[in-house]
Amino acid sequence: MTARYASALFDLALSEKKIPAVEKDLKRFDDLLKGSEDLKRLVVSPVFSSDDQAKAIDAVLKKAKITGLVGNFIRVVAKNRRLFAMQQMLPAYRALVAEHKGEITADVTVASALSAAQTKDLKAALKSVVGKEVAINATVDPSILGGMIVKVGSKQIDTSLKTRLSSLKLALKEVG
Repeated sequence: MTARYASALFDLALSEKKIPAVEKDLKRFDDLLKGSEDLKRLVVSPVFSSDDQAKAIDAVLKKAKITGLVGNFIRVVAKNRRLFAMQQMLPAYRALVAEHKGEITADVTVASALSAAQTKDLKAALKSVVGKEVAINATVDPSILGGMIVKVGSKQIDTSLKTRLSSLKLALKEVG
């Protein structure tokens, strides 16, 4: 279901030549979702009626000035009672855009936010490995302590300090 919605939005954005604008508005909505527990609750809770969700989403979209394709798309999703799936639709749309551009997306988990220089170096290193341009989807998770976890397609490389410490702890138990 999420792939169908993302594909429909991508097809519309492609036909209207608005892929970057749609991506920007989707990112803004994603940031709103990540930044507001109340909005998350509205989106995922089955307690709210379709009308309540539609009215609330309409107000949020107007205040955030998210209009055009993305505004209409989110309103349709709300009307169809599929707001709970928005968090999966956004990465699905990004994947379609990356595929269209000939890029591959790498999901990267880091202990603290990457600087612009670090992002550039990571993109270059990943490009040399996969042979394509790489779009980075970074997530900050302080619990990994340091290092990073990189997932590209079905491959995952875990150089996090948390994993290394766990491996060391396990090795010490085997020795002692």
